[in-house]
Amino acid sequence: MTIRSYKDIQPRFGKNCYVDESAVWVGDIHCGDDVSVWPLVAARGDVNIIRIGNRTNIQDGSVIHVTRKSTSTPDGYPTIIGDDVTIGHKCMLHGCTLGNRILVGMGAIIMDGAIVEDDVFVGAGCLVPPNKRLESGYLYVGSPAKQARPLKDSERAFLKQSADNYVTLKQDYIE
Repeated sequence: MTIRSYKDIQPRFGKNCYVDESAVWVGDIHCGDDVSVWPLVAARGDVNIIRIGNRTNIQDGSVIHVTRKSTSTPDGYPTIIGDDVTIGHKCMLHGCTLGNRILVGMGAIIMDGAIVEDDVFVGAGCLVPPNKRLESGYLYVGSPAKQARPLKDSERAFLKQSADNYVTLKQDYIE
């Protein structure tokens, strides 16, 4: 794995994390415990911070970045990801905030200032535009993202199960 500092700040990882050797992590990134980062994931916490919660997995080819501070956005937009989040293959997260127990489908893009509340499915290929808020307990699809329907109980349970599955899988890779 390639870990690089930026302005003497280096990525930090919690306990029992797996990061594939092809991943590239730069700058002010903090990961919780049991995080898994899969092949070709790039994360760059240079002009703002990236924070990733416990038991979150970021799948192959995804990109995580941030937005710098400016006069129009004095704090810029960090990227904050909660606990038990599954980020599907080839997603792009840019200066957004994700709560807990979220599944972001393959190829989804979540842009600056967007907020995804807890317990949400973001459909594959979805585009979440800047500053949009996705309300807890729903499936969102389309480009731009639109609320499709409430989640079923089985889908809500799957959000945690997906994260648990990746905790088990990354443990296999560690061992």
